[in-house]
Amino acid sequence: MNVETLVDLFEYATQTHRKSNTFLTKRAGQYEPVPAEEVREKVYLVGAGLVSLGVKKRDRIGLLSENRPEWAIVDFGILWAGAINVPIFPTLPVAQIRDLLLDCEPRVLFVSNVKQLENILSIAGDLPSLEKIIILEGIAGPSHPVTSFTQLLESGARFLKGNPGMVEEYRRQIRPDDIASIIYTSGATGIPKGVMLSHGNIISNVLGCAEAISIDHSDLALSFLPLSHIFERTVDYLMLYRGASIAYAENVETVAENMLEVRPTLVACVPRFFEKMYARIQETMQASSPLRRGLMSWALKVGRQFNHSTRANRRVPVLLRLQKGVAEILVFSKLKKKLGGRLRFFISGGAPLAPELAEFFFSAGILILEGYGLTETSPVIAVNRPAQFKFGTVGPPLHNVSIKIAADGEIWTRGPAVMKGYYGKEAETRDVMQDGWFHTGDIGVLEKDGFLKITDRKKDIIITATGKNVAPQKIENLLKSNPHFLNVVVVGNKRPFLSALIVPNPAKVKQAAKALGLQSSDYGKLIHDPQIYQHYMGQIQRLATDLAPFEQIKRIVLLENDFSIEKGEMTATMKVRRRIVEDKYRDLIEQIYSKTGRE
Repeated sequence: MNVETLVDLFEYATQTHRKSNTFLTKRAGQYEPVPAEEVREKVYLVGAGLVSLGVKKRDRIGLLSENRPEWAIVDFGILWAGAINVPIFPTLPVAQIRDLLLDCEPRVLFVSNVKQLENILSIAGDLPSLEKIIILEGIAGPSHPVTSFTQLLESGARFLKGNPGMVEEYRRQIRPDDIASIIYTSGATGIPKGVMLSHGNIISNVLGCAEAISIDHSDLALSFLPLSHIFERTVDYLMLYRGASIAYAENVETVAENMLEVRPTLVACVPRFFEKMYARIQETMQASSPLRRGLMSWALKVGRQFNHSTRANRRVPVLLRLQKGVAEILVFSKLKKKLGGRLRFFISGGAPLAPELAEFFFSAGILILEGYGLTETSPVIAVNRPAQFKFGTVGPPLHNVSIKIAADGEIWTRGPAVMKGYYGKEAETRDVMQDGWFHTGDIGVLEKDGFLKITDRKKDIIITATGKNVAPQKIENLLKSNPHFLNVVVVGNKRPFLSALIVPNPAKVKQAAKALGLQSSDYGKLIHDPQIYQHYMGQIQRLATDLAPFEQIKRIVLLENDFSIEKGEMTATMKVRRRIVEDKYRDLIEQIYSKTGRE
């Protein structure tokens, strides 16, 4: 069948790939399959249930839930009914949820559990458009506008019985140009904008990704990035289209355990996942015996040499092949086993990935395919391919995407995946859309071999008091490739030199304190100790030998706690909201540059 809308994609996926394990979800301590037939039935019941409530085409329907099979079922049910899915990130503060719901004015809101229901009921008086709340898990309370998911399915069943032809009738009414979703994105600015994506926008991106990356019915993806954002959502649409199964992680904290349980063949991640994994590996190495540390270092060296030979199409010497086999048995197989043992590759997006990390994992036989895109582009613009990748780049553009580099280095793109605009914000839409080209706000280079390289965010460029332009992400990624640093924000706009807010690795701080003979066990005091400060400045100077003098970090502040989504300091895809962080730590930054600040 012709796949032109997301409803078409659902019909194609569930009819062509009649899998017994379309989804997998953990219940009563173990993963259980959800077959295609059950998914199809529930999608129709959700859609019919919404129609029975009076939902009409183009009505906005909110979805406030963690990843789970019901998320996808509700999503397709909303789309089948001709309505617009407005997903809300489940850990947002209640005040922010209220602001988003006031902006999009949903008639119906799905919530995942009693806790989310209580949050919504606390602000329901401020939401005049909201007619009905549907709770996915748990029993509806005494409040009249609250309905349980089971009750909705029962209403849908009754409605379908009286309207037997409506399934195909509603599917045919959906057009590629219809808005499928409004996805709120605030990025680094913190100002929410509702990105309107049509069925055709998202489908074009799914088809472009399907052409770029080989996926089939034998694949199983672990889904843990939030479905309320377009990256994981498009990946999951791609999995369904290609007939792959999707297992839902319980939560972000259980991903390592869930990987062992479901043994995925591919996983979509953000760079923060790999930074933490790398830090754990380094800590394990440091705690190991000299023999084990030496073995790991040798294996990584062998892996690098082997990869350089094969990627350069050179003949691999027999001895190197034998060494690679030994390294695989003694070292790499153990690391791969912790990832489930079947992983073909990771897909990384949402933020820049340090090439040093990609090289490190590839030396161990773990391939990370970095891609690039924005919510406004549905999202993928470019991606590395399993047989065509280059670390330090985000790969070639998709076949149905055009890009060009503007005179100031900004990346512009156009194609069928570019959004319809920002909901209710015509002026903001005009600011980023000119002559058919979407202005991404990212700075990059299109290399001669067709690979796209991102160098920074246009608005993040630091211009020092001496007039030097500095790309902070390059420096931040360099430092975060070292296990001593969990997070880094470089500052220095209109200042005489660069400084940085550093979130150190607590284990490394304690390790350094022990080596320096510091007696305090109070972590809060340790990070303010002058010797720890000098230790971290020494780490920075050692890593920054290849940076220009004006790119050198002159002063730092060590922070006790990492940045978080809950505190508004990071986006859902783990990108630091630079302006918010700089505003929150304004006093500390001023102290850095004061005359009494540490030299």
